[in-house]
Amino acid sequence: MSNWLDSAVGFFSPEAGFRRARARAATNILKRSYEGAKTGRRHGGWITAGTDANGEIASASSRLRERARDLVRNNAYAAKAMTALSSNLVGTGIIPRSRTGDDDLSEQADRLWNRFAEACDADGRLDFYGIQTLVVRTMVESGECMILFRQTPHHDDGTIPLQLQLLEPDHLDSGQDRELPSGGYVQQGIEFNSSGQRVAYWLFPKHPGGKQSLGSTKSLRIPARDVLHIFDRLRPGQSRGVTWFAPAIVKLRDLDEYDEAELVRKKIEACFVAFVLNGDDGETLGDATQHSDGRRIESFEPGMVEYLPAGKDVKFGQPSASAGYSEYMRVQLHAIASAVGLTYELLTGDLSQVNYSSIRAGLIEFRRRIKALQAQVLIPGLCRPVWKRFIETAQAAGKIPSGQEIRAEWTPPRFEAVDPMKDIQAEILSVRAGMMTLKEAIARQGYDPGQTLAEISETFNELDRLGIILDTDPRKSTRTGQAKSTTTN
Repeated sequence: MSNWLDSAVGFFSPEAGFRRARARAATNILKRSYEGAKTGRRHGGWITAGTDANGEIASASSRLRERARDLVRNNAYAAKAMTALSSNLVGTGIIPRSRTGDDDLSEQADRLWNRFAEACDADGRLDFYGIQTLVVRTMVESGECMILFRQTPHHDDGTIPLQLQLLEPDHLDSGQDRELPSGGYVQQGIEFNSSGQRVAYWLFPKHPGGKQSLGSTKSLRIPARDVLHIFDRLRPGQSRGVTWFAPAIVKLRDLDEYDEAELVRKKIEACFVAFVLNGDDGETLGDATQHSDGRRIESFEPGMVEYLPAGKDVKFGQPSASAGYSEYMRVQLHAIASAVGLTYELLTGDLSQVNYSSIRAGLIEFRRRIKALQAQVLIPGLCRPVWKRFIETAQAAGKIPSGQEIRAEWTPPRFEAVDPMKDIQAEILSVRAGMMTLKEAIARQGYDPGQTLAEISETFNELDRLGIILDTDPRKSTRTGQAKSTTTN
């Protein structure tokens, strides 16, 4: 509703009247809508920015990355978070099984992959599954990881002429930021075409933080086809990753300082052992030494019994207890665990306040997130592109027949059961009720269903040939281990 002043302003200046009306309408909306959008004394210190994801990352990624690395080096909880995330996301490795519809071709591709996986590291240190772990560690700590495909000379020894070189995100020349005459642009070292598709990366050949790179600041343009850029994308349009420790960096640092302050306070209190109140008569409580400035220093030792002179009054220091220390640490560690995507128990190893039901409920939510990261980040961002490049290189080298698409099914490692017997019984009932297939149950254990069933069939055939009957053979034994009766007509 406008007042007489609004009407008068609108009469003489319609444009100014429109601005007043619009501002009044916006104010009325804020009065009756979202509490979080209101302004005033309560929200005066809340400073926000409307920049896109890349604008925020460009100004903060380097410092966040360096601080996260410092925490991983020096903070026990940050180091444990790194280990817990990598061991749960990768474990012993996310393993591929080729799927072609041709058993012989699939077996040939699997054999070639096994040889490639053993020697694919350009540094010669890791196999492919070790590379997976290092990628996750780098992604958690630095926010992103890069892999460079390197073609190697062709040999007739059956190896695939392809290797993988891992790079930290520091190799990306984030200073490259410009428009291109073709209509494309370079943003934080990543080149895009006019359609917004990645076409190249501008990379330093050596790590900018290394001694060997001093004086060499020129980056090279590498086609996007030869680079894998792996990170967890959190916002549309985001082109770079952010360390997973970003929401917890301040809390981890503050917790370190708080813990150190408590330790220093205890040390200072422990230095004041005893106070002699009745003058200086030359007698001592323990072995005395003379300081360079003339002060007398007395020492005590555990279990010492000393007979005091008559009339000497001695008071001993009593260090005070740290009230609320444990509770404060627990609350802060709960917040840190939530920030990095772990449960409190996985971050700290403290199981004193959990029971079977509570830890199982917590692990279910955590494992759901781990499976999502495996299926949405690691497999499509790392595993599938490497497999595709491996197949293309093998076909070009004549190692496997060309002209046929060879896909892979990736199997992450299984999670250890909290109560294995109950979990297995639940899966058996699901298979019996038709709610789950046997292959699905095998896959959930982290095994390849086709290979497992083939091994079971081979084992049964060998048992039959040798005339051996096991009580675990469901064909010839009941669930209680008794032999099944056979009838003939």
